[in-house]
Amino acid sequence: MEYYTLEVAGLKRELPLCAVDEHMDIAAFIMFSDVELTVACAKELLEKAPEFDVMITAESKGIPLAYEMARQSGKNYVVARKSIKVYTIDPISVEVNSITTQNSQHLYLGKDDQERLNGKRVLIVDDVISTGESLKALITLVERAGGTVVCEAAVLAEGDAADRKDIAYLEKLPLFFK
Repeated sequence: MEYYTLEVAGLKRELPLCAVDEHMDIAAFIMFSDVELTVACAKELLEKAPEFDVMITAESKGIPLAYEMARQSGKNYVVARKSIKVYTIDPISVEVNSITTQNSQHLYLGKDDQERLNGKRVLIVDDVISTGESLKALITLVERAGGTVVCEAAVLAEGDAADRKDIAYLEKLPLFFK
């Protein structure tokens, strides 16, 4: 297996290269179980963030980061879920197509989370921004819930996302073409 060496938030990690298709690989950035990395990245992202009232992330890889940013900032966070649970009351939904998922998915917000976003300045948080499809979906959910997005932030900007001027990120992550 081949690896890409990533340096972010003062830490170094070896990321395995994984095939997206026969023409391209991505470096798999997984924050789950890496508490040191999550804490360091959360601190640096909060330093880049403007004033906000609440954060939102998509289930599931952004959850550890959003939790740690909430812990450090004292602000709450909301998770856009990938399925409707029995306790999800009056959900709104949006379709999303992600580079790391083969099929289209939906993200859902129940009434309680919609109320947490309504009238609030919202910071969108994710581990990696690549095609921007997850961001578009989260922006749509925030706006439909009555919130205002003040910043879209991620640990890494992958591929062309690194050229975007409308996002905050810590490091660039290349794509690997065969």
